[in-house]
Amino acid sequence: MAPTPARTITVALLTFVCCGLAVAADEAPMKWQRAHATFYGGADASGTMGGACGYGNLYSAGYGTRTAALSSVLFNDGASCGQCYKIACDRKLADPAFCKPGVTVTITATNLCPPNDALPNDNGGWCNLPRQHFDMAQPAWEKIGVYEGGIIPVMYQRVPCVKKGGVRFKIVGHDYFNLVNVMNVAAAGSIKSMDVKNSDSPDWMPMARNWGANWHSLALLTGKELSFRLTDTDGQTVVFNAVVPGGWKFGQTFASNLQFV
Repeated sequence: MAPTPARTITVALLTFVCCGLAVAADEAPMKWQRAHATFYGGADASGTMGGACGYGNLYSAGYGTRTAALSSVLFNDGASCGQCYKIACDRKLADPAFCKPGVTVTITATNLCPPNDALPNDNGGWCNLPRQHFDMAQPAWEKIGVYEGGIIPVMYQRVPCVKKGGVRFKIVGHDYFNLVNVMNVAAAGSIKSMDVKNSDSPDWMPMARNWGANWHSLALLTGKELSFRLTDTDGQTVVFNAVVPGGWKFGQTFASNLQFV
């Protein structure tokens, strides 16, 4: 998805965003590309919780069982956290006994599939560089493949994310180290930059990606009313004014009424 000039959107209600005050960045449809896919996490996907994006419990975070761990080349040091991909079995290359042709499943990137350099790329080192690979939650994988196959060639395409409700922010850390996990992001799904403003100052302060979908600030923000300004990887900017009320505590999650479109 090619970046476009950033736009700033400040709105009060999600319904306003839906009614056209926020215009998504122009983008050309992403072409289908080839990769391979395996699965992990068990039949209920309970083994996929946590992960390198920091979303924690994927059920309560709204991601469910339609998730995947991306190989390093796709994960991009966490910059791809939250992106969505439509995946189908590549019936031209797959063993027909293990492929469910004509079916697609859309997943959200929630984890990293690390390389295993002790194994060759074509025999166990599925996530080694420079392979494009999806280690999918088992329920998602079984939409397109037969369990006994273990690994199948796939076609994939990055697509806009569709999420229920607004963007959510979970704050952990301590004084002078505020770590904010940004989750449930629609449209591009992934965040390029993040700023914070507190009730004591009109100035925006840049935050830095710490790991995955976690951004940090070293300012003293504890208990202050906070606003966030997010720019996604498609160049759309949304301002979340006073989304965190004064008196907040570390470990709390705050749901906004705003969403990317």
